[in-house]
Amino acid sequence: MNTLTQDEFIAIRERNPQAFKQSIFKRFAAPIVVGICVLYTIYCFWFFAIAKTVSEGNWEIAGAYLADWVSYEVRPDIDYRTGEILVEWPRFSPLGEDPDPYWIATETGTVNVIVEAASASATTTSNSAAGAIDSFMSPNSPATSTGNEPAPSSPADSGFSFMSPNSSATSTGTGGAQASGGDEPITQIETRQGINRAVVDVKPGAQIIATPDMVTVTYQGEEFRAAVDPIENIVTPLDPLPDWADQKSEGLKVFLDFGFGGRAEIRAKELKVNKRYFGWENFVFDTASPYWGMSFTQVVSHLVSGPRLVEDKSNWGLMWNNIVYNAEWQHGDVWIKLLQTIVMAFVGTLFACLLAFPLSFLAARNITPNFFLNQVLKRFFDFLRSVDMLIWALFFTRAFGPGPLAGISAIFFTDTGTFGKLYSEALENIDDKQREGVRSVGASPTAVQRYGVVPQVLPVFASQALYFWESNTRSATIIGAVGAGGIGLKLWEAMRTNQDWENVAYMVILILIVVFIFDNVSAALRTRLIGKHNS
Repeated sequence: MNTLTQDEFIAIRERNPQAFKQSIFKRFAAPIVVGICVLYTIYCFWFFAIAKTVSEGNWEIAGAYLADWVSYEVRPDIDYRTGEILVEWPRFSPLGEDPDPYWIATETGTVNVIVEAASASATTTSNSAAGAIDSFMSPNSPATSTGNEPAPSSPADSGFSFMSPNSSATSTGTGGAQASGGDEPITQIETRQGINRAVVDVKPGAQIIATPDMVTVTYQGEEFRAAVDPIENIVTPLDPLPDWADQKSEGLKVFLDFGFGGRAEIRAKELKVNKRYFGWENFVFDTASPYWGMSFTQVVSHLVSGPRLVEDKSNWGLMWNNIVYNAEWQHGDVWIKLLQTIVMAFVGTLFACLLAFPLSFLAARNITPNFFLNQVLKRFFDFLRSVDMLIWALFFTRAFGPGPLAGISAIFFTDTGTFGKLYSEALENIDDKQREGVRSVGASPTAVQRYGVVPQVLPVFASQALYFWESNTRSATIIGAVGAGGIGLKLWEAMRTNQDWENVAYMVILILIVVFIFDNVSAALRTRLIGKHNS
């Protein structure tokens, strides 16, 4: 290969200046594109107030939600409002109906309990009623006199008439006992034996000691004390607040953050503790199951040779029933909803393929040379696919009510438009030589399409259908959240509670597994259809 000399290159450039002259845009294309991208990024950063949104985001709550995906909390309340310690649990505690965890210890001693006694006026009324002579319904009351009784011996005796000013029945509170029910009860202090101290080990190195008048917290080598006053309803820190404690305003509750291990709130009348455990609580058996609390070895022992736990049911049947109908995780319902999602995606995609296939032949210009029909069908496809699947799902949910039928219809309408467009474009790009070859042997128009067109486009059609079937499995989850059936609705219900994020994680993992399986099956089938086999 000959190399041009400098003089030859200059001579060529002088003879053909237009070939060596580039426009400004071509010479500076790369920096211009980079500059436009940078400016657009800055504009988006300003327009969507990204800096403000990030700075004001409640990342603590987001972190707690993420932690709930892989863990759960046990929430005991240490109530000391009466002067005696009382450990209370939620109605449906992960620890069962009568929890007694090792990390909560109570001590018994002398306590001063606040009790409510009857008001003084109520006591006076009760005492006067004991006389049974001033009651309106008393047989001895003058108000019920029939005229046959002896006359009163003194004016005082005659003062109990129902209409008498001195009658207790018409008392205004200045003379006799007060009959009004508006008196507040009298608070009294009663000394007795009871629980006067509770010790909570939230995590290693984090301990809370609660007494009726003070809460002491030890964490990270620091000690923090807070006085509590249930009557005045205030919390007063006795020590400076450490980094892991926070009080929004004077007298309000104090928040304690122990990291992943848990958190607590010191309130004037109770101590709320949230202790976190790693994992999913009662995932196999709920607290109502006879198998709950058993180790794996104990469960296997009962299944193999143990006595029946329920008289009219085998241990195997009982185990399966307890798993499927687990009240906390609802495995059976989740699995059925997941199956509904799969069926919705399959049926909706299948019906869309069956309808789009013949319509695409009518929409393709080279197959059906009718401009009006081509344009009508293509605009029909545009309409179906321009309305998002979620919008169709909302529409059909109102029409048919919540359920899989609405989801199937939404997928069917959207994919009919998409398949119609893709199929008609694939038909317009076929090789006409095969069609001409079939036509040259005198084949009918139907045979020409069958043998000259379909073999060319069928692998493409099937490959696209398989791809959308796998994609619609994910889409069916989203449209299910608006009431179109499937696991999406179940997922949305779990998210709305803001407490069942472990259930959300469970369903998300199931969806990922299904999508992973369908993606691999779809990819394998598409590879075979286009004739490329893995070696």
